[in-house]
Amino acid sequence: MAPANADMVGHGGMVRAIDVSPDGARVLTGSFDFTARLWDFVEQTEIGVLDAHAGPVTNVAFLPDGARALTTSDDKTAILWDLKTLKPLKRLIGHGHKIMGLAVSADGRLAATGSWDKTVRLWDLAQGKETLVIRHSSPINAVAFAAGGKRVVAGDHDGKIRVWDVETGRIQGTLEGHEMGITQISVSADGTQLLSASIDETLRLWDLRTMTEIKAFKENDGQIYAVAFSPDGKSALSAGRYGYLVQWDLVTGQSLRTIRAHEAIIWAVRFSPDGRFGLTASSDELVRVWHLKTGDRIGLAAEGDDEPKPWLKSDHPGAPLFKKCARCHSLSANGRRRSGPHLSGLFGRPAGSVEGYNYSAALTGVDFQWNEKTLFQLFDQGPDKYLPGTKMPVQRVTDAGKLTQFVDYLKEITRAPVQ
Repeated sequence: MAPANADMVGHGGMVRAIDVSPDGARVLTGSFDFTARLWDFVEQTEIGVLDAHAGPVTNVAFLPDGARALTTSDDKTAILWDLKTLKPLKRLIGHGHKIMGLAVSADGRLAATGSWDKTVRLWDLAQGKETLVIRHSSPINAVAFAAGGKRVVAGDHDGKIRVWDVETGRIQGTLEGHEMGITQISVSADGTQLLSASIDETLRLWDLRTMTEIKAFKENDGQIYAVAFSPDGKSALSAGRYGYLVQWDLVTGQSLRTIRAHEAIIWAVRFSPDGRFGLTASSDELVRVWHLKTGDRIGLAAEGDDEPKPWLKSDHPGAPLFKKCARCHSLSANGRRRSGPHLSGLFGRPAGSVEGYNYSAALTGVDFQWNEKTLFQLFDQGPDKYLPGTKMPVQRVTDAGKLTQFVDYLKEITRAPVQ
């Protein structure tokens, strides 16, 4: 029997959109099943369903506060959500056709939506009111803010990318080079560069200050539907028709890694805020998480298999925290292969020493053992700080007392025979 997957499973239709919260703790997805769903990033489990659209959900975006989000739909509306109550706060109404593009300004005050009604609309989110309508000659597929929120950029069916002033709506420039429609755009964190994906099978990098093309990436396998800048602006992710996730070096123009992420179209990609992971959303109704340095998929689930789960029956105060470990680590050296190394004999074991496991560079060539001290430091500081580049998602235990209990339980469960 194949191992159960910890993909984010729950949508009943293709997943067309994905975003990651500013703190990296949650994921938001939008699907043709008319819903958006909120997920726990580490556990890859569903937190709740956002269900108020009357059509497929085409795009999703967290606001900078992480407490609210926007969704757009074929039903011609955008909805502002409270992510604590999972209830709508405001419905943005004005478009005459499906909304495809969505962006939120860095200060969280404005949203931009782009529609097949050939308009880009700006919205004051505090009031839930439209502030500007930019009329265009072609249906809009993607929008983004640039230049510190002073410009709004849109990619459309005619293959051109246009830049407008947010205050006046006046056009500032046009980026031409694609031979077919634009599917997605992404602006660098500093607002000076733009990446565009197209069904012409190219990815292009642009300088928004000079309105010129920097580089074209033409070695793609089919139509590209998704693109995202890395947080540091040095690399990018793209994906499309044939289910491959590609990471690009934006300086050299070379691909750093290609991953067969899905057997179906990938509609959306995102980096985690720390740049270690890539997320993919697909027509197969799944969302997956990838460690980009190794190309490994993260999180093969503990649930749904026949291995013993002693932590579920234990009265040890540290046992409840072990559930997160169990999603990625087997207790037995002969157990199911998961995305992390097995934990049998963990205490006293040299770090990075499980034979046959594909460790990240963070754990190759290191010289320390796992013990009470090093494991406490790992979860006290967080894996991303203690072992930069590790595959482990950020899992901190900030309560020293609970962390001491957890480490004590780790010592017990990884030493004792599994029952």
